[in-house]
Amino acid sequence: MTEELNEIYSELRNSNNKTLTHLENELVKVRAGKATPSMLHGVLVDYYGSPTPIQQVANIGTIDARTISVQPWEKAMLNEIAKGIINSNLGLNPQNNGETILINVPALTEERRRELVKKAKAEGEHAKVGIRNNRKDALDFVKELKNDGLSEDFAKDAETQIQSITDSYVKKVDEQLDLKEKDIMTI
Repeated sequence: MTEELNEIYSELRNSNNKTLTHLENELVKVRAGKATPSMLHGVLVDYYGSPTPIQQVANIGTIDARTISVQPWEKAMLNEIAKGIINSNLGLNPQNNGETILINVPALTEERRRELVKKAKAEGEHAKVGIRNNRKDALDFVKELKNDGLSEDFAKDAETQIQSITDSYVKKVDEQLDLKEKDIMTI
């Protein structure tokens, strides 16, 4: 029975690690005032009729702390890339100079910073919900094992262990959110 319990703990940790990785990827998209190529991750471009991630049709780099440059591999894609950036609702205004697309990242106002903090906290709350769902799944497995003959003491110990794993991952989410909030609010 302890093998099954160890497997439940392992699966819970794996699921929670995936949730944390997803949170990290979402927080990268919340910009903190500095121009970074990762701001454009998730932007889809119409590449000959099929939606394609922008990094598969162009090189993305930064010229300085406020400017992103997008160099398409085909000049015919300039307008489609600009359209994709506008449609992504990132609040960025691409400038097409015929060779590349330049994006000036505006400085953040205090109000905009607060909105971004709210957005980051919402992503953190989604991650916590995911972690709690993972906990529920693990507890359901423990109940199944209990029905199959797991002793009451082992079941209680397993529930305590699952809760401590869950608490540690919720703490990691809070730590990531605190770092992101400091990053956003720093001028």
